[in-house]
Amino acid sequence: MKRLSTPDILGAIDAGLGDWRKLAQPLVARYRVADLVGGAAFVSAVAEAAVAAGQEPEIRLGSGFVDVALYTVDAETGGRWVTAADVRLARTITGLAHEHHLTAVPGEVAQLELALDTVSDTAVAPFWSALLTGGPSRKRGDAALDVLDPTNRVPAVWFQRTDAHETPRQRWHIDLWLAPEIADERIAAAVAAGGVVVDDSEAPAFTVLADPDGNRVCVCTALERD
Repeated sequence: MKRLSTPDILGAIDAGLGDWRKLAQPLVARYRVADLVGGAAFVSAVAEAAVAAGQEPEIRLGSGFVDVALYTVDAETGGRWVTAADVRLARTITGLAHEHHLTAVPGEVAQLELALDTVSDTAVAPFWSALLTGGPSRKRGDAALDVLDPTNRVPAVWFQRTDAHETPRQRWHIDLWLAPEIADERIAAAVAAGGVVVDDSEAPAFTVLADPDGNRVCVCTALERD
């Protein structure tokens, strides 16, 4: 499976896929729908196009919206990557949305991941994977592991290597993936609500915030990533 780089995906978005945004793993679009029946009709059209393309998108129909997430699962590693086939299907879905007179709201897409600092990811990853998904964790690279629920019932969990430490400190943090154009606005709102910017040296890839108690969260975008 040949994955596309993040710059390639962002280039495709700029070249006609304005409905879509790249989050942690998937390419995602959100469309406004007038009612459940209209939303279901669009979902049916997307499903038919996906079957014809040999793809299996994740589709969520809710009150007033349809979310579509595209990615391809690597058969060897279980990793999720955006491929050229996903980009082609995104173009098809964009056309279907126009035919159904739907409005895209790309600034509303989001993805939540959980990150745990640990000295030994190989020790703790099996526990969290068994608890959250009922299955094994998967390798990511040579040693790192993460937890991906095949049906996305729970957020993805990944493990960040850290040195051993005696003083208790925050071990969990949230990674919130947003559309790039909405990230600064969301950060400003969080600061206005009592938070602080801890580190923005890696922005716009990620900005570290903390709540009034010091609990940290990373606001992430696809910009300036490989």
